[in-house]
Amino acid sequence: MPQAQPQHRFAVILAFALVYFFWGSTYLGINIAVEHIPPALMCGIRFLIAGGFMLAYCGLRGRKIAYQPRQLGQMAVVGVLLLLGGNLTLAYAEKHVASGLAALIIAVTPLWFLVLDSLLLGDYHIALRGKIGLALGIAGLVVLLWPDLSAATALGRVQFWASISLVGGSFSWALGSVLAKKWKSPEVDPFSATAWQMIAAGVANFLVAFSLGDISRTVWTARGIAATLYLVIFGSWVGYTAYIWLLGHVPTSKVSTYAYVNPVVAVFLGWLVLHERVTGFILAGSAIVVASVALVTSAPVTAKKTLEMPAVETMGD
Repeated sequence: MPQAQPQHRFAVILAFALVYFFWGSTYLGINIAVEHIPPALMCGIRFLIAGGFMLAYCGLRGRKIAYQPRQLGQMAVVGVLLLLGGNLTLAYAEKHVASGLAALIIAVTPLWFLVLDSLLLGDYHIALRGKIGLALGIAGLVVLLWPDLSAATALGRVQFWASISLVGGSFSWALGSVLAKKWKSPEVDPFSATAWQMIAAGVANFLVAFSLGDISRTVWTARGIAATLYLVIFGSWVGYTAYIWLLGHVPTSKVSTYAYVNPVVAVFLGWLVLHERVTGFILAGSAIVVASVALVTSAPVTAKKTLEMPAVETMGD
């Protein structure tokens, strides 16, 4: 028994390291993957592979994988909101926005959680600290977007609208996550439910890809394929499994710290690997956004339930 505590502590530290690094690195992976593979096709391939293998694994392990049509429909809605509305938006935006900046803009997602959880579920009261965090988050976004807001060039306008789309994508992610919480049932296995969500999102992304003629525009390169496989293995499997394990072993408030660690990892990797510029606006905006998310995630809960972060990857998965 004396050895159990150190082993548990090591497992917790390792799981946090996996979530912090691999989910933070997915922004870099997406940026590389969409260089030659159109975003919708990349997302379709990624989520069908990840979801299909995860569902097969659940079946082999004896987990429940068969559900009623209504439950499958709810899983499909959640999957499309999370992984098409959220991740596909990110993949398109990263064709025009640096991966580090994209991660910082998406870091405001917990602010959407705070608002939507209160409006849709009615079980989370926004405390003063949370309201201050919301205001800081908006201010941080303005600082991050200021160079594009003040740019008069066509490129600056494209980057601005790509950045704005990320705000919409983070809202879609938060909405899907809150609905997943609302529709949560003890009859549903969380792992197989996530597999079905991925499969639904993979099909939806493929439909978008086919409608846009993505296959004829794809250039298959070793670099792009490797980046896609990296996202499947380390974003959808390793990071997700570590996250689910943490939810069952440490308080949710501690697990949610990934929301303001991942952007720091993403900015660092973008600078290190892709030589993305880290400007004064990015440094100032990131400090404000991280502070706002820290305030929101640490705000006291004064109602029936605690706010749970989604049992799926962050948008940069």
